[in-house]
Amino acid sequence: MRIIPLIVTVVVTIGLIITLSMPIGSIPPLGSFLSPQTGFWQNAEPVDAHADLNLYLPQLKEKVQVYVDDRMVPHVFAQNDEDLYLVQGYLHAKYRLWQMEFQTHAAAGRLSEVLGAGPNNAYLNYDRNMRRVGMKLGASRSLDSMENDPNTKSMLDAYTAGVNAYIDHLPANELPLEYRLLNYVPEHWNNFKTALFLKYMSYDLTGSENDFEYTNVRNVLSQEDFELLYPVMQDSLDPIVPRGTTFNAPAARPLMPVTTDSLYFKWNTFADIAPTPVDKPDKDNGSNNWAVDGTKTKSGRPILCNDPHLGLNLPSLWFEMQLHTPQYNVYGVTFPGSPAVIIGFNDSCSWGVTNAGRDVKDYFVVHFKDQTREQYEFNGAWKQSELHVDTFKIKGRAPFYDTVAYTIFGPVQYDNSFTGSNRASAYTNYAVRWKAHDGSNELKTFYLLNRMKSKSDYEDAIKYFYCPGQNFVFASKSGDIAIWQQGKFPAKWRRQGDFIMPGTDTAYLWQGYIDQKDNPHNDNEIDSARGFVSSANQAATDTTYPFYLGGSYPIYRGIIINRYLRQLNGITIDDMKKMQTDNFNVFAETALPIMMANIDENTLSTEENKYLDILRGWNLRYDAMEKAPAIFQLWIENLEKEVWNDELDVANKPVIMPEKATLVKCLSFANFKFADNINTQTVESVKDVVTAAFKKVVPVVSKADAEGELNWGKYKDAGIRHLLRLAPLSRYHMETGGGENVINATKQFHGPSWRMIVEMTDKTDAWGIYPGGQSGNPGSRYYDNFVYDWAAGRYNQLWVMDEKDVKDKRILFTINFNN
Repeated sequence: MRIIPLIVTVVVTIGLIITLSMPIGSIPPLGSFLSPQTGFWQNAEPVDAHADLNLYLPQLKEKVQVYVDDRMVPHVFAQNDEDLYLVQGYLHAKYRLWQMEFQTHAAAGRLSEVLGAGPNNAYLNYDRNMRRVGMKLGASRSLDSMENDPNTKSMLDAYTAGVNAYIDHLPANELPLEYRLLNYVPEHWNNFKTALFLKYMSYDLTGSENDFEYTNVRNVLSQEDFELLYPVMQDSLDPIVPRGTTFNAPAARPLMPVTTDSLYFKWNTFADIAPTPVDKPDKDNGSNNWAVDGTKTKSGRPILCNDPHLGLNLPSLWFEMQLHTPQYNVYGVTFPGSPAVIIGFNDSCSWGVTNAGRDVKDYFVVHFKDQTREQYEFNGAWKQSELHVDTFKIKGRAPFYDTVAYTIFGPVQYDNSFTGSNRASAYTNYAVRWKAHDGSNELKTFYLLNRMKSKSDYEDAIKYFYCPGQNFVFASKSGDIAIWQQGKFPAKWRRQGDFIMPGTDTAYLWQGYIDQKDNPHNDNEIDSARGFVSSANQAATDTTYPFYLGGSYPIYRGIIINRYLRQLNGITIDDMKKMQTDNFNVFAETALPIMMANIDENTLSTEENKYLDILRGWNLRYDAMEKAPAIFQLWIENLEKEVWNDELDVANKPVIMPEKATLVKCLSFANFKFADNINTQTVESVKDVVTAAFKKVVPVVSKADAEGELNWGKYKDAGIRHLLRLAPLSRYHMETGGGENVINATKQFHGPSWRMIVEMTDKTDAWGIYPGGQSGNPGSRYYDNFVYDWAAGRYNQLWVMDEKDVKDKRILFTINFNN
């Protein structure tokens, strides 16, 4: 009888071994996940144990020393470029490996490999969209361009070797937590992954166009009304290149096709349904940057400031580093996944970037001969398409195969097999032409910026930057400041690409590109007179610029930045910190008096008057403790709906509302016809809609007030989300000020991803912070140690280490890389 308990024990043990070695739904194999030797417990880092490391990498030419300071910032001292970038790759992998790979999986349309198809195939559809928009196509072409340049190929090869040196010696007990949670392991890095990551940034910054939205609105408005509601330039614009700048006449202008009236500008025709594109980047992906020269600073030296506005995630997009060789010394933030410093400064110069916002992504209607999609109509004949079969490996499912047709315009992103969540017609095919499809070598720009010594070096460096278009700001210790909107921009005729274009002939193709020398940039005479340059994603020029800018641009951050910079003198670092975190809303300054003048106070209840009084006494600041921002924000959003929804409801979806600046301008018209609700028999006035919008606000804010949630910081409920949206690994309920149209552009999960201020004194004085931490490990104190200082508007002083500082008390530990 003793054999029975033994058999039962053996069976149960085998069952447990099998069970613990297999994933259960979304739960990883519990055996390895809970293992004391290799499980998630190993991701908990000791708080104060930081032993020096001695590592041996045979790929190195010479020894490299890395000094890691008390904020976990590596200061890398190498003797040559190849060793420098090899060690940079190793360190990126050491601290951010999972993030690097996950982001390149997202760019390549491979998320379903590790996440599964997702609810209602959400992850698979995301993957299909990323491939159909041409991410892998563009990355492949750009990799060819980068590898054709000896310097960028060398840095890519070295960086890849460094990442793989870390992966090859990664013990099981140091595997990042997210790999354990998702039950997979890292694969080898390659240069294509870096190209994918850089192309992903192009997607984030040039992927949000309004072709479909504008097309649907055009179909229900007259030309006169469309130009009123969607002007190509706002009257109150304070452009990047100051008004009054004289531009050279171009050698040639793009020609508008003769068929535009019949085939393109189809005003108020209730034309065919256009699909809704999916997975568009945040429209507010942008930034602030400015530089003031020595005539306006206390030190007599330039000060440069930059704060890129992007989605706020953990781990952070950025990783702070110093890179040093005998030839140059650069400090700033880097992209885990790419070599070089992206925003920063060296011993001579500093630079920063903001998004240009130019429209470099257009859609074309393609007419296929039949359902095979093998041929499409072009220039009066049938042109052969290229059919590519994409294979999607799906976790827990059989592979999925997607056939994509490639045309002269680009890939067909939407067709009857991928309709944008069933929003497209089964008979429509939309090809996308995107500047990011083309080969380019943006990495060379950063290679050269890291080494620049003068303004002419800066101008040479940015010439290689094609997409995404950026406003590069510059300052040097020799006293120069500059700004240049850089990209390879298509030369367009007026309104080209605002709507979906016919794809049956060459007439609507891009006809050429604007010469780099004609891209908007600062005029030395004007800028030396005012003493500063700046950009905040507003339009680069006024209407005297000889090319069509396209795109859609916010104006209010640019207005308030330029106002402050004109007023300030004797500027210090502290002045710039205060300005960079400023919460004054110049849009509210413009709009609120008009709204208050048009509210019918005689119809308001006691409670409604209570909240109107809060607005009446408001200082127009979006500070965390203010109640008025939530009231104002809801009021303007309701007012937009009251004014626009009735006319736009008849349009096919999606649509886009006119800019808030347009609304405010129109509210001042004596007879503003869009104030009337076409669905009622009454003819509503501006006063009627302004009052109705306010009345709808009060029940919402009254409830929030009663619950103690009306203060702007609580109402906005800002947070920083883990890339997997896992609550325990995110940081929620942060009470921050700022918001839309404010210099401190902090929205709920979006905002200043890196704040940097650099004063170009003999010994550079630099400050910066980002909302995260250097480590990608949630078990490390350095995972989020910058978050709450960032939220409070505090900065870290950026320590540019010298080789003689090896005994400095700020050094936490040293990593010696030996060959």
